Amino acid sequence: MIAETEIARVSLDPFSRAFLADPFKWHEALRDAGPVFWMEHLQVFGVARHAEVTEVLGDHETYISSRGVGLSDFLKEAPFRPPSLLLEVDPPLHDRTRLLMNEIVALPVLKALESIWREKAKHLVSDLVKRKRFDAVTDLAEQFPMMIFPDAVGLMDDGREHLLPYAAMVFNAFGPQNDVYEDGMRDAKEAIEWVAAACKRENLKPGGWGEAVYQSADRGLCSHEEAERLVRSFLSAGVDTTVNGISNLMFAFAQFPNEWKKLTPEPKSTRKAFNEGLRWRSTVQTFFRTTSRDTEIAGVKIPEGSKVLTFLAAANRDPRRWENPDKFDLDRNAAGHVGFGHGIHMCLGQMIARMEADAVLAAMAEQVSEIRATGPAKTKLNNTLCTMAHLPIEVVPRSTTP
Repeated sequence: MIAETEIARVSLDPFSRAFLADPFKWHEALRDAGPVFWMEHLQVFGVARHAEVTEVLGDHETYISSRGVGLSDFLKEAPFRPPSLLLEVDPPLHDRTRLLMNEIVALPVLKALESIWREKAKHLVSDLVKRKRFDAVTDLAEQFPMMIFPDAVGLMDDGREHLLPYAAMVFNAFGPQNDVYEDGMRDAKEAIEWVAAACKRENLKPGGWGEAVYQSADRGLCSHEEAERLVRSFLSAGVDTTVNGISNLMFAFAQFPNEWKKLTPEPKSTRKAFNEGLRWRSTVQTFFRTTSRDTEIAGVKIPEGSKVLTFLAAANRDPRRWENPDKFDLDRNAAGHVGFGHGIHMCLGQMIARMEADAVLAAMAEQVSEIRATGPAKTKLNNTLCTMAHLPIEVVPRSTTP
């Protein structure tokens, strides 16, 4: 029930097709509604300004994840699959599983793969540059992570094409069971079955991150049942962050072509570009939390058991935090963006995504002098993610630049 305190009421449905097709056009209205508002359509509280979004995400004791980071309240209804042992649990369980996974994808582990990933990125980009015209989503952003990530986890070779639809389905499920959700679930059965099989120890290749999780179970750091669910976490969130991050970044450069001239192959430049891309067009648009006690935001009383919808993408363009926030600007210091979340549940795979994006951007910066859109971008609707289906572009090879 809504608190008696006066609060702005918002009639927008953030999971409607119109909203999901272009969420950024609606964010100003949400931010201007107030530091916290009541969403009539969903019967939940919402926050869209940077200060309040970081407040909610940073206070994991008051705004808990164990009752679901989607619209569903796990205290009142069963989740469609066993909850994630990283995203949908609270401390102390979260601390134990997060520490285990942090060690498996620690920086030295990733650094050992960096030269291989960079070489593969160079070959992929070289082939695309020879074509000059290609789809930045299907030919680049989807192709590169699928070339390296399944091998890093140690997934079986057959059926890897199910990774992308499975991840899309999981993030759709954080919203309501609307037609967008139904569209995603319609073709998900085979993907769900493949993922269930792929996470089992007997189907994982030796030497990968998946087997390393089971070895942690052998040492008593988690149960073998937990290990299977932790491997599943790789599969549900390990590809989409990079795919959509690179897609959205290419879209940004196509919209702001002069920014491409600022990019160099140096890590400092590519990392800054990826950060600004995540701020400007956030891959993850929203996440929910549930209040564990009566609390308040900006003086507004929020009862215990309330769902609070955090608009991460709206926070990342909050003019109270960023100057000229609707501009994609490589000169900007984008530190503090919540594109990877905030607090203890900040994206586990962010270092993986950053290293993959570094490899792609470095290869592109070395070989491409200009990026031009050759047609309209096509959005792929998802209840949680900002995704693209197609982005036709043309590149000018650096060696032939006048």
